Amino acid sequence: TLKAPCTPSKIVCVGLNYRDHAEEMKDRIPEEPVLFIKPSTAVIGPKESIIYPKMSNQVDYEAELAVIIKDKIKDIEEDHVKKHILGYTCFNDVTARDLQKKDGQWTRAKSFDTFAPFGPTIVTDIDPSNLNIQLLLNDQIKQNSNTNQLIFSVEKLVSFISKIMTLNPGDVIATGTPSGVGPMNVGDKVAVTIEKIGILENYVRNYASMH
Repeated sequence: TLKAPCTPSKIVCVGLNYRDHAEEMKDRIPEEPVLFIKPSTAVIGPKESIIYPKMSNQVDYEAELAVIIKDKIKDIEEDHVKKHILGYTCFNDVTARDLQKKDGQWTRAKSFDTFAPFGPTIVTDIDPSNLNIQLLLNDQIKQNSNTNQLIFSVEKLVSFISKIMTLNPGDVIATGTPSGVGPMNVGDKVAVTIEKIGILENYVRNYASMH
């Protein structure tokens, strides 16, 4: 069984970081990165099940490029970021959309167990600024974009986050999702595909079937 490729102390996620997604959500382009955190308890690996929580009626997929931090960093500038990145992988920022709207802040909607699938492997030595990214739901393309649509670059994000919090080896930064987000249902197969990295495939199961 392929597990998640590392064990982060935290997952720092970026909201509204693709121009097309900001337009889709009818939000203005942010002046600074909008951050939230997922707990390490949300992590699952490839082929593992995303559990549909009982308190939600709409669980969405969000395909993202994830950055894996190599060493302990704080307060670094953008031109020093690259040497502190271990590599990149696929990430699905699973979101209970109805609860996100209800709460107005995102912690509950983003933090359920199994809501942070990533993998399959960490790929080093690639340029993260021009990679095709797709999400397939039951083999149908739902999201189709490129990381050249990122509002804030990987270097900008890592530097910005490091000026707020210390980043530890194995920490994950999820860089935001393009347009085309939408709901998943129990029984669905969901796959994040990123050029030069690979495919992260998971299945949606209901809570009862796991207990």
